Amino acid sequence: MNPTETTTIHPTAIIDPGAQLGAGVTVEPYAVIDDNVEIGDGSVIGSHTRIASGARLGRGVKVHHGAVLGTVPQDLKFGGEETLLTVGDNTVIRECATLNRGTRARGRTVVGSDCLIMAYAHVAHDCILGDHVILANAVQLGGHVTIGEWAILGGAVVVHQFSLVGAHSMIGGGFRVTQDVPPYAVVGGYPARVLTVNHIGLERRGFSAEQIAALTRAFRTLFRSGLNRTQAMDKLKSEGAHTAEVEHLIEFFAQSERGVMR
Repeated sequence: MNPTETTTIHPTAIIDPGAQLGAGVTVEPYAVIDDNVEIGDGSVIGSHTRIASGARLGRGVKVHHGAVLGTVPQDLKFGGEETLLTVGDNTVIRECATLNRGTRARGRTVVGSDCLIMAYAHVAHDCILGDHVILANAVQLGGHVTIGEWAILGGAVVVHQFSLVGAHSMIGGGFRVTQDVPPYAVVGGYPARVLTVNHIGLERRGFSAEQIAALTRAFRTLFRSGLNRTQAMDKLKSEGAHTAEVEHLIEFFAQSERGVMR
């Protein structure tokens, strides 16, 4: 929608006078928008949705029927503090997805730009999702989960609280994530493990054959050499100059607190 167009509000929608709606916003039947909400130009708020206090939606966001955004965390430690849910530009949130706002731990839950949150997915308090993330139907994120840009989580994936999911990774549908997922990886199995480098995804995003080959060699050392984590990291670091992607992989291992799945 052209953001210069007039904002359209269905007469059955309920909008608090304290909500701020940008130009060209569409609000469909029976939507409820609370006080202290900001919705960017050209966004579409679907029927029977709830946009609760503390929600901040960017430009061109599309919220489909029955989705609930910005409600209080499902966390017994939450004390009613004022926190936020922020959603970046052009993100699509499908039917009946639920996105809670943050707690005092981080102060906000963040969903990046150009994301797709499919039906019945749940983004818990204090999660941070980078740009271009896809959560397929019924993905369930625990609190404080961090997901890097371009990651894709298949249907019904469950992610343990405080886990990290690396950029450009892909997790197969129906699997359970209890440790950190390294960037650039394809993950699956019971228990979930690293299967290979995300070759197809990286090629689609313009990574060169040399960049992918360097990651493949690094994955072989980290996940297929039979070495323990410390030995594998020492061996990888000793191999000399690395591409930026391999350096990022090494840094991810160093930052992990839950441990990186093997």
